[in-house]
Amino acid sequence: MSRGLLISNKWIHGTGPEFVSTDPVTGEVVWRGCAARPEQIDAAVAGAREAATDWAELELSRRREVLERFARLLDEQSGRMALAISREVGKPDWEAATEVNSMIGKVALSVEAHERRCASFVGGPAVARFQPHGVVAVLGPFNFPGHLPNGHIVPALLAGNTVVFKPSEQSPLVAEETVALWERAGLPAGVLNLVQGGGEVGAHLVDHPGVDGVFFTGSARAGVAIHARLSGTPRKILALEMGGNNPLIVHRVGDREAAVLLTLQSAFLSAGQRCTCARRLIVERGEAGDGFLEDLVAGAARIRVGHHTERPEPFMGPVISMVAAAAVLKAQAGWVARGGEALLESQGLRAGSGLISPGIIDVSAIVDREDGEVFGPLLQVIRVDSFDAAIEEANRTSFGLAAGLISDDRTAYDRFRQRVRAGLINWNQQLTGASGAVPFGGIGLSGNHRPSGYFAADYCSYPVASIEIAEVLRPASLPPGLTG
Repeated sequence: MSRGLLISNKWIHGTGPEFVSTDPVTGEVVWRGCAARPEQIDAAVAGAREAATDWAELELSRRREVLERFARLLDEQSGRMALAISREVGKPDWEAATEVNSMIGKVALSVEAHERRCASFVGGPAVARFQPHGVVAVLGPFNFPGHLPNGHIVPALLAGNTVVFKPSEQSPLVAEETVALWERAGLPAGVLNLVQGGGEVGAHLVDHPGVDGVFFTGSARAGVAIHARLSGTPRKILALEMGGNNPLIVHRVGDREAAVLLTLQSAFLSAGQRCTCARRLIVERGEAGDGFLEDLVAGAARIRVGHHTERPEPFMGPVISMVAAAAVLKAQAGWVARGGEALLESQGLRAGSGLISPGIIDVSAIVDREDGEVFGPLLQVIRVDSFDAAIEEANRTSFGLAAGLISDDRTAYDRFRQRVRAGLINWNQQLTGASGAVPFGGIGLSGNHRPSGYFAADYCSYPVASIEIAEVLRPASLPPGLTG
């Protein structure tokens, strides 16, 4: 039985329904516990509220010290954390290690971002400062169970907020390990609280009158539901980081092998479970495009898929569950039934597991293609007649997270960058490549104009403008009708 919940620095067991997380390949139970009951969520929010004033009034340098201790502890325990990630969500060991490194690096980046974007400034008697919101809820996803919640929690704590963290019910172990390190780093009681459970726990937390902000990373469906729940509640700051139906265009490339490798990483890194993964590959018709696709299919067929313990190491682990694997294969079958051509068929690799092979489906012949996100290693190919048609196809989505161009043509990139609608635009870089030194987020169904990454500092506090004069003075002049 896990420790479960952390409320005001006290570990307790949830008293709600029991649930487990399992290794998505072997089915081994890696965490077992119970969800938080409403009264336990209430206690977590109350604990965060009680701690909020003292934490906000603590000097920024003291808050920074706690964050830096957390980073050092995480570095010391990096192997343990990476193993938890691999066991719980199936990432290969090499990839889990990169996620932990991103978590460590987030502290220094957040400190820098806060200093640059939330610095007080003075213009004569006018002064601007930044204040924390108070108590914020962080709702995390399973695909980066450490890094993505960390991307909200670190800047929120640095800004002086207290946090109630509800991880995905598919990654409770990683959350528990992370929060335990925060506790060891010396966070005062109530500053960071952990509640476990599914959608009901998240909904109660979002609705809670004691919560001043909600920071969410996850699917568009869940994000839109949260947005609807908070409709008419403008006092709560809401930051949404959602998915994408991301386009990748390949156009006029000299080094075909390099283009293939960039495309494979764009589509199949993390078993296609990154919100920035390429979902739609757009290639012009003709001999060059045909040759590129032949090489791409051959490269995808050679991708090593397996359990994180296998050696040599796999490039791709499983999707999060057997249910998720079935959903990917069902989407593939639907595309083929409607006229798509399977250039490389995704297949289940082990019964009862999340292991599936990469799939590449030419959907060019499908009329009225659905605008959705299939969260797995399944890539659509769309053939077009021109570069302008490729850009038009790229924008044929209600999402707007990531878009990429692989091309030697700088003029083409300039046109692409100006016309495509996305919050992340890459040129000759895998679409899944993102920097923590810049904003991260999208538009449309991909976000609500509050990007994370470096700009998370912006939604973790609010500006306060003041005009300050040290002594009471008679105004130099009075408006008409006002006597002195």
